[in-house]
Amino acid sequence: MKNITFNSIKLKSAPQKIHETPENSVGIKYVILEPVGFPIKINGENIKVTVEDGKLFNQYARDQWENEIIKEGDYLFDNSIIPDYAFKVLSIYPKDGEITTKETIYKLNTPLKNEVNNIKKTYFEEIIGQEHAKKKCKIIMKYLEKPEIFGEWSPKNILFYGSPGTGKTMLARALASQTNSNLKLIKATELIGEHVGDSSKVIKGLYADAAANKPCIIFIDEIDAIALSRNYQSLRGDVSEVVNALLTELDGIHENEGVITIAATNNPDMLDLAVRSRFEEEILFKIPNEKERLEILKTYSKKLPIKTNVDFKKYVKKTEGMNGRTLKEKLLKPLLHKAIIEELTEISEKDFEETLNRLINQNTKNVPSELYN
Repeated sequence: MKNITFNSIKLKSAPQKIHETPENSVGIKYVILEPVGFPIKINGENIKVTVEDGKLFNQYARDQWENEIIKEGDYLFDNSIIPDYAFKVLSIYPKDGEITTKETIYKLNTPLKNEVNNIKKTYFEEIIGQEHAKKKCKIIMKYLEKPEIFGEWSPKNILFYGSPGTGKTMLARALASQTNSNLKLIKATELIGEHVGDSSKVIKGLYADAAANKPCIIFIDEIDAIALSRNYQSLRGDVSEVVNALLTELDGIHENEGVITIAATNNPDMLDLAVRSRFEEEILFKIPNEKERLEILKTYSKKLPIKTNVDFKKYVKKTEGMNGRTLKEKLLKPLLHKAIIEELTEISEKDFEETLNRLINQNTKNVPSELYN
């Protein structure tokens, strides 16, 4: 099998194809293609196409397919480098588009990095607390498993809000694990482009990728970083552009069955009102109560590679206001590091109490944190 990689190919002009533009046609802004091969194989030979330079492939595609009239499921045939090689049109944006233009963005289908396959699978029963949130998320599970039964009543946009470290990302991973869905975990700042117009292209591309890899969960963390109220336009010049592009996708103008958006924020009041109104469900994540904090300490201590000789019940009241991340990363982890440095065989109550008191002191007096003494 021969291999063609788009990383250093010199482009050459392709023959121009002339079509009469249909009346009231909508230009396609984004096309996702899948390399299929030749209609007829000679001696069983085929060519595998890969892309290392996306911009190069995009320019190559624009040169030869400008003004093509296409819809999802059609085929585009190469007439330049590998003549008659077929690319299947997997997805277009907007869905009602017809004509490709010199502004159309072409991309080869590259399955979304499925976070679930790269980490230990997470399930609802492993998430301590947040019972209300888990109950609310059952409808999302049903939708991802059988989106066709919901029709126009499908859940599309969900907002997770609450203090940091309360399990918002973990619950999104659990949803993907239990429904065997693709998961796109991104920080909101990853959607901000360098130049005017870049952000809207990135957002459109994100949703086009998700549609080609459904069922899919798009999890946007810290959404307030891009969906700020447009009152802050003077502080960030690209606020309106980002918000408008996001609104288009959240509105579901271009139907994406099997794709759901979950956004997370610690500051829901900072969100643009128009964006916030698009979330049909807002789910609160609470700071763990005393019983939940005790369970978190017991659960994570069992995962430590060293024995923990501590009666957590004696200290759990002093952890009031701490979330799961704090208990793991700022209490148990420093204890482990200290034990490793000092070559201890177990974590004692004295060590635990000293570290806990230091953490409380840091939180109340705002002093710099240390992993261990």
